[in-house]
Amino acid sequence: MSELSTLARPYAAAVFKRASESGSAEQWSQMLGFIAAVVKDNGIAAIIENPKVGQERLIQLLLDICQGQLNAEGENFLKILVENDRLTLAPQISSLYESHKADAEGYVDVDVTTAYSFTKEEQKKFTSALEKTLARKVRISVSVDKSLIGGFLAKAGDRVIDGSIKGRLQHMQKTLKA
Repeated sequence: MSELSTLARPYAAAVFKRASESGSAEQWSQMLGFIAAVVKDNGIAAIIENPKVGQERLIQLLLDICQGQLNAEGENFLKILVENDRLTLAPQISSLYESHKADAEGYVDVDVTTAYSFTKEEQKKFTSALEKTLARKVRISVSVDKSLIGGFLAKAGDRVIDGSIKGRLQHMQKTLKA
């Protein structure tokens, strides 16, 4: 996974630079998200991996699928990915682009997994606490995983905050084994 991120990083940085220059950050966000979704589709993934499908044919197929979703620059970017055999990096490029965008706009996306659903008031307090901890504005997405037993697991980029009972029990188990 880290190798894919390494390969995707220059593409994401170049797209972000272009989006910043042209004032089209949101449009690029949508285009990259769409390309990533297309590439993740099982049927399309099989076509991409099929050595019998030539680059020109693949480009035309993808442009037909993406019709109306990409501007001229987006279409050129898609062609570059196909020609450089980097199309499968589209999900990582999109993710890294979103990280660049979040940094520039002064916020961080945080994926929070909780053992139980937050009420609106709890989510508001939790978001406020995360903003203080991370010293940035926070955009939060919450999912529920009962296996955490209690507490939460927050992921903000490379940073992980494990406040779950499951995490504490695993840490205690490792400590006792040592």
